[in-house]
Amino acid sequence: MLKSILVLIASGLIAASAQAQVAPFPASFKIENIATNGTTVSVRVGGKGPAVVLLHGYGETGDMWEPMAVDLARDHTVIVPDLRGMGLSDHPAGGYDKKTQGKDISGLLDSLKITQVDLVTHDIGNMVGYAFAAENRDRVKHFVLIDAPLPGVGPWEEILKNPLLWHFRFGGPDMERLVAGRERIYLDRFWNEFSATPARFTEASREHYAALYARPGAMHSGFAQFAAFDQDAKDNQAFVAEGKLTMPVLALGGEKSFGPMMATVMRFAATNVTEGVVPDSGHWIMEENPAATVTMVRAFLTGKK
Repeated sequence: MLKSILVLIASGLIAASAQAQVAPFPASFKIENIATNGTTVSVRVGGKGPAVVLLHGYGETGDMWEPMAVDLARDHTVIVPDLRGMGLSDHPAGGYDKKTQGKDISGLLDSLKITQVDLVTHDIGNMVGYAFAAENRDRVKHFVLIDAPLPGVGPWEEILKNPLLWHFRFGGPDMERLVAGRERIYLDRFWNEFSATPARFTEASREHYAALYARPGAMHSGFAQFAAFDQDAKDNQAFVAEGKLTMPVLALGGEKSFGPMMATVMRFAATNVTEGVVPDSGHWIMEENPAATVTMVRAFLTGKK
């Protein structure tokens, strides 16, 4: 199924959206602030049908998902939170290990009275989503992870040796002082170096996210996401020891980023893994090739060729 979709994409029959940028969610999406697990999470909810949760990563917020949320809302209830410490969610002093953030998602869904979900995640959202899925195995029907590894899983130690990932160990009060008032400079590094085509991460999008990450406490919370990786690795190894995930998993990598490595990683943690590659894209799949990403995710969730 996915191979045939990739052929269509590569042949140009499915066109990638050029110069995508942050767009407001439709008015049909309701914005709520939900208290959960000792923090308050900002979440957008729209559509009707089976529930799907979209989790963002670092350098972005739930805003990244607008093209996919609009598409999936045609036949799904779409839930798009900002992770704790990011976007419009609160910035608690701690709790940035992904197991704790997985419990944020559990509490959020309990508040919304949603029992079962599909998960679509990107970057640090992968790590939060995996922790949630590992502790709620009967609650997750399908799981799509996009372009980021899981701490402690598979070739994690080799991945850490990649010099592009120096930011995994960059943090602390001195580093926060270095980037204070220079958030855009710091974030541009991610948007440029992890893109296949940096211009597709538009100036409007950069200004939007830089302003959100310049909010009080936002960079501190961002650094805390990475500082928790050692604990995340221990937690994930314990999850794997309990048994691999058995729900269908789609492991998507950007062609110029993780590519098929995503499936390699996930086969250490799940038994039913489908490999996918987003063509003509680096890490920022929703900016660089949103049309292909949405097409592949929808096909996997609905089982339609």
